[in-house]
Amino acid sequence: MNSMALKSFVGLRQSSLETTPFTVHQKPATINLPQKLKVIAGKTSPKLQGRNLRVAIIGGGPAGGSAAETLAKGGIETFLIERKMDNCKPCGGAIPLCMVGEFDLPSDIIDRRVTKMKMISPSNVAVDIGRTLKPHEYIGMVRREVLDAYLRDRAKENGATIINGLFLKMDMPKDKNSPYLLHYSGYDGKTGGIGEKRTLEVDAVIGADGANSRVAKAIDAGDYEYAIAFQERIKIPDDKMVYYENLAEMYVGDDVSPDFYGWVFPKCDHVAVGTGTVTHKSDIKKFQLATRKRAEDKITGGKIIRVEAHPIPEHPRPRRLSGRVALVGDAAGYVTKCSGEGIYFAAKSGRMCAEAIVEGSENGKRMVDEGDLRKYLEKWDKTYWPTYKVLDVLQKVFYRSNPAREAFVEMCADEYVQKMTFDSYLYKTVVPGNPLEDIKLAINTIGSLVRANAIRKEMDKLNV
Repeated sequence: MNSMALKSFVGLRQSSLETTPFTVHQKPATINLPQKLKVIAGKTSPKLQGRNLRVAIIGGGPAGGSAAETLAKGGIETFLIERKMDNCKPCGGAIPLCMVGEFDLPSDIIDRRVTKMKMISPSNVAVDIGRTLKPHEYIGMVRREVLDAYLRDRAKENGATIINGLFLKMDMPKDKNSPYLLHYSGYDGKTGGIGEKRTLEVDAVIGADGANSRVAKAIDAGDYEYAIAFQERIKIPDDKMVYYENLAEMYVGDDVSPDFYGWVFPKCDHVAVGTGTVTHKSDIKKFQLATRKRAEDKITGGKIIRVEAHPIPEHPRPRRLSGRVALVGDAAGYVTKCSGEGIYFAAKSGRMCAEAIVEGSENGKRMVDEGDLRKYLEKWDKTYWPTYKVLDVLQKVFYRSNPAREAFVEMCADEYVQKMTFDSYLYKTVVPGNPLEDIKLAINTIGSLVRANAIRKEMDKLNV
């Protein structure tokens, strides 16, 4: 990766062997997932006497659940603290095909297999997307409360201790090998809704506690720009649900969001209708009404069964690591622009962080340090920086005005664009293109933007 380019992206750190404080291993480390992790490594950090490394994960979403499972399999004494065990985060719930295989997700937690998508422009021009999908390919639709519970349960089966509690604060260690002291309120059914004040000593902490992360505040990780996502779950008549059996819709336009999109995503027996915005948070309910209005003919007769709202980060935090504390998922800021996707990146970052701890501790036998955890950040940035940068550019180019959105929807009708887009999404790689097709795409993109600019000028004349 071009390290100079990396500097320009907010929150991502430039990787350098000269400046990164980690210990060089005498032998190459090996990790074998998903079985029990077996690591061979040479380190100068002290061996732990009479116990294994202790790690606490704060937050039980996809990032926390994945981290807890990997740590427990790797011989780490693992604690996961989560307050809301039935948390229903306002999330479209789309997951890429690669996540199903990578995280060995069972078919019964996937509500719908979306093979068709409609992209609908500000003027309600609809483009069908999905023609390039192979027979076995689909976008999975899940409910967060189902997915999160499954990942936590699997972590517990592998030895993690799941604590129903609210993390309050942590006391920093007195030296490089002393423990972190976590303070939390425990809810075990015996103390009602008040909670019992408790403490926990651990050697390392993973902050997987979302956009409002208390762990991030504890390490002075810095702030980031965030969007507000608003979603309603709507139970619609069975005959209308047939339309959404394997179909999702995305609406773009100033009416549904000035800088994002509105969506209708199918769930098991209802649809999730929502939108989001960074720049006009106080108008979020107005944008939600507009999204419902745009989909009105397909959801008429529906009943709202749940309303959800939550902040979503727009870029990585300035700091994602301090000492033996690392941030993952939304707490780190791993949500893509343009698409707003975060589930896969949350789960993947949790697993990668945990793998770094397992490797650095020799399966829980040694103390870890910041250098061990920094390897996770280096691997993350190298793997996913291009994806974030591409989507950042797309949002800046095509979400800036209604004419630009019309151009974007027009482009989506192109099969080459669809193939590149779906391949990149389903398998989480920036897919290399065909040079000739790329030239054609560039010409078509310029043409679409020129037409969009002409439309904008005509609209400006009408508004004068």
